[in-house]
Amino acid sequence: MRKGGKIIRGLEITAIIILILSFITLAYCVYISLMAEKDYADNYSAEKTSLQDDSMVDKQSMENNISDVIEKVNSAVVGISRVKNTGSTVFLPDGSGSLGLGTGFIVTDNGYIVTNQHVSGDKNGTCYVTLEDGRSFNATVVWADSNLDLSIIKISTTNLPYLELGDSDNIKVAQNVYAIGNPIGFEFQRTVTSGIISGLDRTIKLEEDDKTYYMEDLIQTDATINPGNSGGPLIDVNGKVLGINSVKITSAEGIGFAVPINILKPIIEKFKNDGEFNAATLGVFAYDESMIPYINKELGTSYSLDSGIYVESVIRNSPADKSGIVKGDIILEIDGTPLNKMSTLRQYIYEKNIGDTVKIKYLRNRKETEIEVTLARK
Repeated sequence: MRKGGKIIRGLEITAIIILILSFITLAYCVYISLMAEKDYADNYSAEKTSLQDDSMVDKQSMENNISDVIEKVNSAVVGISRVKNTGSTVFLPDGSGSLGLGTGFIVTDNGYIVTNQHVSGDKNGTCYVTLEDGRSFNATVVWADSNLDLSIIKISTTNLPYLELGDSDNIKVAQNVYAIGNPIGFEFQRTVTSGIISGLDRTIKLEEDDKTYYMEDLIQTDATINPGNSGGPLIDVNGKVLGINSVKITSAEGIGFAVPINILKPIIEKFKNDGEFNAATLGVFAYDESMIPYINKELGTSYSLDSGIYVESVIRNSPADKSGIVKGDIILEIDGTPLNKMSTLRQYIYEKNIGDTVKIKYLRNRKETEIEVTLARK
């Protein structure tokens, strides 16, 4: 019996030890589990808060950056009128048209300003410029092109803020942009509207003074453009100029157009470096491929054009005329550079000087011909 009692007591002690160890193990597991949950909860809470805060900070930072960019750009945006001391304009019928009220922007620190030709008037004319700080200047139109509806004017002062030019050849549809201008009149000067690039290389038909003409290679935007915005900058989020606001479709909302800035870069550079721009000319006016069916229906239906620009007219006694280029020819290349836009040809010629020789490859009756042409004064 004693021996059996010892065995029973041993079993009881063993069972108690096992029970104690099991309890300790269970308690330890519960502790580890609770600590793991606490760590997870702490980490999750910290991560969630961090993400929310970063998002809010990023959004606020972006808004602040855009505001800073616009404020800097505004310092180089000017008001332009062809009539001095116009006074209140908001109540004048067609004030922006009859008085030439519009917008421009400074592109050099010594007073060269870009705007629309219909705002400033023709070359050698005079208009009046109002700066952001309220100072007013007489301005001279030093260059103008009615086909592009662009001009450059000059005021006599220095140390001006000026805008940085972007690259209009590398913009993309849906890119964010901002238009700045003086809608209606100077009462609402430097109004900012925002939008996106809605389309590229647009061609629109215009009818004025019983004449029909086309503006090509335009940037389309849904940023609101009103009549007084004409000549103002279309900028990207960094404040770089992508285009010059020019045209609004009055029969629809949210359809405006700007002339790409790249076409003006060679001219601005020559004024900046030399103080003058003596335009060389080839002497042709041509349309892009997309316009050919409208200009020459026979060609448009009978021939598929893969590249080139269609010569609509040749100026008499111009370099092109003297070299034998005629209406209906299709210019394919200039100095080996393929041409698909009239703006590309213009920009290339703007970079040249009077007396420079260029090689022109053109198509006539499905036959390619290459000639050399010496550029003359426009």
